[in-house]
Amino acid sequence: MSRKLVSIMDVPNHVGQEVTIGSWVTNKSGKGKIAFLQLRDGTAFFQAVAFKPNFIEKFGQEEGTNKFETIKRLSQETSIYVTGIVKEDERSKFGFELDVMDVEVIGESVDYPITPKEHGTDFLMDHRHLWLRSRRQTAIMQIRNAILMASTEFFDKNGFIKFDSPILSGNAAENTTELFETDYFGTPAFLSQSGQLYLEAGAMALGRVYDFGPVFRAEKSKTRRHLTEFWMMDAEYPFLSHDQSLDLQEAYVKALIQGVLDRAPQALEILERDVEALKRYVAEPFKRVAYDDAITLLQEHQNDQDTDYEPIAHGDDFGSPHETWISNYFGVPTFVVNYPASFKAFYMKPVPENPERVLCADLLAPEGYGEIIGGSERETDYDKLIARIEEEGLNPEDYAFYLDLRKYGSVPHCGFGLGLERMVTFVAGTKHIREAIPFPRMLHRIKP
Repeated sequence: MSRKLVSIMDVPNHVGQEVTIGSWVTNKSGKGKIAFLQLRDGTAFFQAVAFKPNFIEKFGQEEGTNKFETIKRLSQETSIYVTGIVKEDERSKFGFELDVMDVEVIGESVDYPITPKEHGTDFLMDHRHLWLRSRRQTAIMQIRNAILMASTEFFDKNGFIKFDSPILSGNAAENTTELFETDYFGTPAFLSQSGQLYLEAGAMALGRVYDFGPVFRAEKSKTRRHLTEFWMMDAEYPFLSHDQSLDLQEAYVKALIQGVLDRAPQALEILERDVEALKRYVAEPFKRVAYDDAITLLQEHQNDQDTDYEPIAHGDDFGSPHETWISNYFGVPTFVVNYPASFKAFYMKPVPENPERVLCADLLAPEGYGEIIGGSERETDYDKLIARIEEEGLNPEDYAFYLDLRKYGSVPHCGFGLGLERMVTFVAGTKHIREAIPFPRMLHRIKP
């Protein structure tokens, strides 16, 4: 039987009309002659109301009673076609509800394991394939999608070409201790940490390029900010200075936040996100502070009553508490620029007149969300790049293609990488990165 279906998000366009919605039952309530159904279809959540006398009037006493009893027996996550009249209802969060005229069961659900009661995190993670159906998890995935859509739109408007880098690689982009190694027909190969090195080749061929795909870090970190598999948006572009690169990164992050405000306001509402804070991050300029100035600032405030970070010295890398304090101090996303070369990647260009610092930046999100972007100006000098590769204990032969880019028409160029899940967590206002990806891979989790 063919039927014209309407999505829940499209319901407001059909006030006073009879529609059919394919949906799942998330909950039900009511007594006597009335039943309330909480429904979802992936686009939104919605209430439908069934009134027994309406069924008897339409189908007769026996059939109408049987249909109403079927509704009262519907179990959590049973799939149904529900037909009814759309009515405005100011009491509903959605603003509309469905006056049910008929229900057809598609697939029954028996003993659904995730009930409305509280469940532990391990239980929910073990049932991640089902937990994704919940109101909160659906909202987070909608925000993730809005960021993806806004990202593609931004790159297209700013003259970027999508350039796909490989997932299997014969070299390390960054820390060699964080590689997942595999056998590639007898040759060692690694799961990509970043598409950056290959993107630089794309930039020399096509100008502004970006890629988006999974990357892998074998970090033995068990924090609320870390995954072993995550999705990275990398971009590379020639003929831009470091400061111009920061301008581009700022515009990009603001476009992503605005994209969520425009495309997924209902998801932000479900998550009770502070929308005014997000609007302020779009409206106000991001802060830029030099690494050494940030260290000095942290030292000056070390003994403040509200600080909870460890002492830090010039030359040290930041820990999460330091990043949190810095970004909260300025109250907006903050670029920390010109880190020590000692703990940054080999491909970063030194600061003129100060080779101990490099032309790089990490963008720290406020509210405790940490780094969401890392970027730099790239070293263009062939000999200096080889020297840095060797300093890191790497084999220049493994980077032959990358070094070629400096031999044949090298130009000033910059790039950055944005961790999608970090960005989702920040914009959604959630506390743990595991909820920002459909199926998280963490230190001790590979299933489901």
